[in-house]
Amino acid sequence: MKLAKAPTSETPLPHLNILVLDDDLDFCQYLGNLLTDDGHQVRTANDPDAFWPLVSKHPPDLVLLDMKMGAVRGEEILAELLRRDPELCVIVVTGFPDLATMRATFQLGVFDYIAKPFSLRQLRESIQRAVDVKGLGKNPLILLRERLGHRIKILRAERRWGLKDLAEHSGISISQLSSIERGVHLPSVDALYAISKAFNKKISVLLGEIDF
Repeated sequence: MKLAKAPTSETPLPHLNILVLDDDLDFCQYLGNLLTDDGHQVRTANDPDAFWPLVSKHPPDLVLLDMKMGAVRGEEILAELLRRDPELCVIVVTGFPDLATMRATFQLGVFDYIAKPFSLRQLRESIQRAVDVKGLGKNPLILLRERLGHRIKILRAERRWGLKDLAEHSGISISQLSSIERGVHLPSVDALYAISKAFNKKISVLLGEIDF
């Protein structure tokens, strides 16, 4: 099983730690080579006995999981992965797509479900969505700035406030608030307190709303 090659994306993906579990040795090796060429750190396993030590040794950013591996049930592997780390990003790849199985995997918390054969472009697009939605590969500080800034912007929009309104309620300048909302700067503790108070929230509540 091989992937059709596609032109490199104009926007490079961040380099991720990807773990592949697939009992097709040739496909596993080929997929690993392609993703390595994209700059990712890729480790592969052909059975759970080899897979679980890799998970424990260096937790991955992303798992590509085959669902049909002989006597091994992919659903059991998936359930255990998400039991260990509910936030782990898992993309199912399968040569035997089934609507009921797809629904079950999404209910468990799978990020995406791709049927073989698929193109490299399809895989890259799926990984790109995971990067965009889950922030994979981003520096944690940058991710915190972006998510906090976005949440503040949403709270302001819910109140139909402009930046000037938030500045009046918080005592923080418009330029500083704009910088915070764009994720350029992380607010100081004093600024975060003032913003939280403007929205009638505790700092802990505001931070709890950004899924970080």
